[in-house]
Amino acid sequence: MSREKTEAAAAFFAAELLNWYDANKRDLPWRRDRDPYRIWVSEVMLQQTRVDTVIPYYERFMERFPTVRHLAEAPEEEVLKCWEGLGYYSRARNLQAGARQVVELYGGVVPDDKAAISSLKGIGPYTAGAILSIAYNKPEPAVDGNVMRVMSRYFLLEDDIAKPSARTKIERLAASIIPEGRAGDFNQAVMELGALVCTPKSPGCLLCPVLAQCAGRAAGRERELPVKSKAKPPRPELRLAALVEGRGEHAGKVLVRRRPDSGLLARMWELPHMLAPDEAAAVEAGAGHGRFDALSRGLAEEAGLLVRPERLWTEEEHVFSHIRWKVDVYLAEFGFFLEGGREAAAGAVSETVSEAASEAASGVAAETGAPYGGRSCGEEPPDGWLWIGPGDMASLAFPNVFLRILNDYFARRT
Repeated sequence: MSREKTEAAAAFFAAELLNWYDANKRDLPWRRDRDPYRIWVSEVMLQQTRVDTVIPYYERFMERFPTVRHLAEAPEEEVLKCWEGLGYYSRARNLQAGARQVVELYGGVVPDDKAAISSLKGIGPYTAGAILSIAYNKPEPAVDGNVMRVMSRYFLLEDDIAKPSARTKIERLAASIIPEGRAGDFNQAVMELGALVCTPKSPGCLLCPVLAQCAGRAAGRERELPVKSKAKPPRPELRLAALVEGRGEHAGKVLVRRRPDSGLLARMWELPHMLAPDEAAAVEAGAGHGRFDALSRGLAEEAGLLVRPERLWTEEEHVFSHIRWKVDVYLAEFGFFLEGGREAAAGAVSETVSEAASEAASGVAAETGAPYGGRSCGEEPPDGWLWIGPGDMASLAFPNVFLRILNDYFARRT
């Protein structure tokens, strides 16, 4: 396409798209004002998540944390609980970390400077462009997947959008098209077109306001574009999890633990689980003691927790960006905690723990909390572990996969 044709097509695109947006834009809660904090929250939530899913989470989040200062001062546990179910929890942590930077460095006012806003935790080029254009009407592009798809089709761009160079090229192109005084509306209009009309698999070309000059449609390639190389599939992992049921004063409760302070799903709560060793992974889920023994030994060695798996309760799957978990969940009888936890189960005492694990797996788990193998043990959970009932679910944040398992368990037990 010649430069003159490109400029004409760009002018047509901007004018017709804005006319369409003015008449057809959705009434979304984050579009009802230009508050940069509210726009920031919405854009973070909308990353890799559908609008219909986000709306109730956004409304609850804004009710609980109505200003950037409220978010900055909140305990992380509350923020994660409010985010629970949206997934990608690093987004919530980064959002709160960024809010704290805004309070500390800018007096609680989200900056309108590109360098300043781009320095905030978790804010990349897209989020920075969205906030600057929508809240402050600055002529900054906001290029997400919708925008890259629309631009690739309209201008017949054949660059692989999985590559950074393609994103940079489309950002420059988008910036050159932004109409004076309507930066926020333009960016939202392109995203809206991609979400409602120029969809990934079945573009509604006959409803498109810019159909007349769409180069991709004219070439009959609207379903081929954009070009995108396939991402590496997530690595499969089999996890063995224990639904450890309490007894005595803990009857009706199950045992959960808190994840480490860093890494995947940091500081969230979960059922005790482990990566299945190869020999256990080769055995069918309900086939019995191969996985029972692996789970019992693994939790003993990793956490100093002695349990006796009894039967398969359920199977769940969960996909992260780079890992696909298959989680086999086993009902388990509680034995005891070995004093010293993981440390006690390592090194010189690993042989003792393995012996205890074997007895737990074969039904000889201690029921009294008496010393085992000369080491102290008991029923009270160490730091980072809790016995919880249904009422505790409202205050603890769980990853989606364990939230589903626990909600199902408590529903079936009541």
